[in-house]
Amino acid sequence: MIKIHFITPFKDMVHAVIGESILKIAEKKKLTQYFVHDLFEYADPPHYRIDDYPFGGGAGMVMKPEPLFRIFDEILDDGISGKQTRVIFPTPDGKTLNQEMSDELSKCEQLIFINGHYKGIDQRVRDNLVTDEISIGDYVLTGGELPALIIADTVIRRIPGVINTFESAETDSFSGNLLDHPHFTRPEKYRGMTTPEILLSGHHRKIAEWKLAKQVEKTKIRRPDLYKKYLDLTKTEK
Repeated sequence: MIKIHFITPFKDMVHAVIGESILKIAEKKKLTQYFVHDLFEYADPPHYRIDDYPFGGGAGMVMKPEPLFRIFDEILDDGISGKQTRVIFPTPDGKTLNQEMSDELSKCEQLIFINGHYKGIDQRVRDNLVTDEISIGDYVLTGGELPALIIADTVIRRIPGVINTFESAETDSFSGNLLDHPHFTRPEKYRGMTTPEILLSGHHRKIAEWKLAKQVEKTKIRRPDLYKKYLDLTKTEK
């Protein structure tokens, strides 16, 4: 079982997602366990502020270090220290998320997501607590909850047993150097649109060849960078 913590000032955002679909199924199967920590509960009374003005001036506010360190101290007090733990801070200036990173994180015993807001979090938190700074793309969002949940989703679906047919996850786009091929289901014909006959033929080798050809074609057009990596593979690797 992998334990996943979300540190956030907006816990309802997190609960809305982890209570649905694959993330919920993973918890029901006892393959994951979620903990949502309300940042405001660890701030100083009477105002319970979690942000303040930046030293040195500048626009925007910065999330204070005390609430974050207190939550982390509590997690450690629960006897979780010493295990294979990664502390993830979703941020636009982090390393760009990819499938390899998700696979690596799925093998951990515990993930802790620190969800930033405003101009970010105090650098002392990043320097002393965070192990991984991850970006989901070259754009900026209002807060870290959505990126954290996206990262968590990519990780959880890679845990064996979460998805009934693990082969489905193994053949997703980015599982190799090629994008996924087109998919069709019943009905065979709909509004004049038909399913490729090869997929109805029952000829497994030819179907596999068709799927691979479509993968190569799509990757060459949409992701030339991945297509180049595919070309660089040896015949055996392909």
